[in-house]
Amino acid sequence: MTLAATGMTLRHRDGQVFRFDAGALSLELLLTGGPGPVAARYEVLDRADGLLDWARDCRLAPGLDLTVTDGELAAVREVRDALWGLALARARGAAPDPRELAVVNAAAAEPPLVALIAADGTRAWAPGATGARLLATVARDAVELLTGPYADRVRVCGADDCALVFADTSRPGRRRWCSMDRCGNRHKVRAHRAARERDDVGRFGTPEAPSAS
Repeated sequence: MTLAATGMTLRHRDGQVFRFDAGALSLELLLTGGPGPVAARYEVLDRADGLLDWARDCRLAPGLDLTVTDGELAAVREVRDALWGLALARARGAAPDPRELAVVNAAAAEPPLVALIAADGTRAWAPGATGARLLATVARDAVELLTGPYADRVRVCGADDCALVFADTSRPGRRRWCSMDRCGNRHKVRAHRAARERDDVGRFGTPEAPSAS
């Protein structure tokens, strides 16, 4: 599983920009859209450039020279949608869907991207990177995540109006929010406002309802 906690920069529909660490490469793929009306609003895999942009921004090492066919793009969407189901099932403690398991396992069985050490000692990619190899790499990451030590830490953001899914790879394991800059901060603001209102009620009493005339 690719664990580098680099995070990705997201822009919410309300305009706020914030960093989000999904905790794993396979969960970062969920940021490209998905099934259902909510995830579909963020769909970018309706074109090859959407996948190329994601590959550039995700936690994979930079410099990936990727080619993607229409068939590969459709396969990535299928695996991504299956990953949504598997990740949510894991977060809710539910049994995985056999069809979704089959889709991810089939992708994981294919040859992945090949990393190598460049002459300057940095990480690089072997030539011939394709959408199919990228998909196999993501699927293998999902297998490691959902069968590994962080499987029980796959969670949905604790905000009622947020559907972002992440793996909590922090040492204490108490992460609740997609981002403290986003939902965590909104929770703090609401909690502070509620505490202030309780203090006001305690100080001045509950206003009496107007009596009927």
